[in-house]
Amino acid sequence: MALTGRAALLAALGSLPVGIWDPSWTGILAVNAPLAVACACDFALAAPVRRLGLTRSGDTNVRLGETADVTLTVTNPSRRPLRARLRDAWPPSSWQPGTEVEASRHRVTVPAGERRRITTRLHPTRRGDRQADRVTIRSYGPLGLFARQGSHKVPWTVRVLPPFTSRKHLPSKLARLRELDGRTSVLIRGEGTEFDSLREYVPGDDTRSIDWRATARQSAVAVRTWRPERDRHILLVLDTGRTAAGRVGDAPRLDASMDAALLLAALASRAGDRVDLLAYDRRARAVVQGRTVRDLLPSLVNAMATLEPELVELDARGLTATALRTAPRRSLIVLLTSLDAAPVEEGLLPVLSQLTQRHTVLVASVADPYIARMATARGNTDAVYEAAAAAQAQNERHRTAEQLRRHGVTVVDETPDELAPALADAYLALKTAGRL
Repeated sequence: MALTGRAALLAALGSLPVGIWDPSWTGILAVNAPLAVACACDFALAAPVRRLGLTRSGDTNVRLGETADVTLTVTNPSRRPLRARLRDAWPPSSWQPGTEVEASRHRVTVPAGERRRITTRLHPTRRGDRQADRVTIRSYGPLGLFARQGSHKVPWTVRVLPPFTSRKHLPSKLARLRELDGRTSVLIRGEGTEFDSLREYVPGDDTRSIDWRATARQSAVAVRTWRPERDRHILLVLDTGRTAAGRVGDAPRLDASMDAALLLAALASRAGDRVDLLAYDRRARAVVQGRTVRDLLPSLVNAMATLEPELVELDARGLTATALRTAPRRSLIVLLTSLDAAPVEEGLLPVLSQLTQRHTVLVASVADPYIARMATARGNTDAVYEAAAAAQAQNERHRTAEQLRRHGVTVVDETPDELAPALADAYLALKTAGRL
């Protein structure tokens, strides 16, 4: 790499005998005037940095785990060609660890009066908005001895959306939904079913489904079939309080809850139900209401993208009041929160009856797979103590879930990989039973 400025002059004079030159600029110029003239000419021929025109274009959003390309257009209005090294600065989480230097630094040559495009490829490691910092350009002369350097602010924002990895389960859940809704109608009427059609009785059908009046009008025994009602209301409630910040594997619990909420929202919207979102800790962090089927998922992922857990306790009373205002009619309220004993017993249980009196309530929680592995550990003293601690934690969790069930709440407690499909199955089970 070429040295620039005073470092280049000192390197050139390094072979001279000690004492011939004075380390000040005056001494250097007196001893090696030709080199000083060359450096001055090199500096004069370097393209100016301040007059450069910089604009951006490219991706404005990307799913976590994928890449985004942001293009920087460099316009050189001067009469000198631009020979430069350029650094396009973004927050560290915009790249995989160890790849920032290679991804953010570029060499560029722009002839006088022309423009060139440079593409920076981002590979974000966290959700949220990633905002470009500054573009630093070092413009070299033809000899590479001196350089002009300056920075420009070129704003650009890339929103990193939740990855929605549970999308792979959607086709199988939709197939079950089609069986439930029309192809294989339920025979027992429930709270959330409506009359579908009459058909001939076959052995094994529930006798309570026989329509005796229709049977009297024809020679065969007729049974009534029922199908799940459409246009039901689903309110997804994300707990963004302290417990959502706990990490399970490589991600916070909140991320697994978001993934499960997205799968349920996609499934319920295809079933004809209306889906809203409320993210809450001490106040509402995000609210999505009244979206059409087409706009629902884009609205949800945009609202979730910037959510981060707050290190405060969940205000269960405030959440309950907000949920009741958001869902004035009978609805399915899906609360994605923790099953830790203290937050549930001190916060949720005292106000739970306000929700269950008017709504069907489902609580979904992210379980830590490491606890299950600890519970089966054996072989030495440390492993046995770990297994005992894990068994105690599991027993407390099961006891908390049982308390919720005694209040009429459906509980789903699964690991991050299993939470989304398990929550979708619970929703379909409520549909099948006519409870929704």
